Amino acid sequence: MNALHKFGNLALGLVALVQVGIAITEMFFWKNPIIYGRVSNLFGADVAVQAAPIVANAGLYNAFIAAGIIWGLLGAGNRVQIKLFFLVCVIVAGIFGGVTLKSGGPLVLQTIPGTIALLLVWMCRAEKPRRISTATIVEG
Repeated sequence: MNALHKFGNLALGLVALVQVGIAITEMFFWKNPIIYGRVSNLFGADVAVQAAPIVANAGLYNAFIAAGIIWGLLGAGNRVQIKLFFLVCVIVAGIFGGVTLKSGGPLVLQTIPGTIALLLVWMCRAEKPRRISTATIVEG
């Protein structure tokens, strides 16, 4: 495993950690005044508390994304496609969150790290296996 591959996996692990943190916060701690107080400037504390079930649902989706990234990291074999798929999910979620919440938070927390990890994973992906045809066997 070369250094670039290690950096790619490290970036992937950090993205997964961020997703786990977001999931835990949204699913279990959203009603904590410290948490919703930080976002109440976007839509008010009363709305933040009323939105808790929807936010918890979004947190579950972040947990699914984290699980997919961890699966890509720890699963047997080369799981580049899985890593890339879930990183694209993180990037899209960050962009969508930034646009719908009118906040740069999701872009900074999700899109930027997700994009960096995606580029690193893309750069160190394994070569595609060669298909051996009858012509190759006869020639070779």
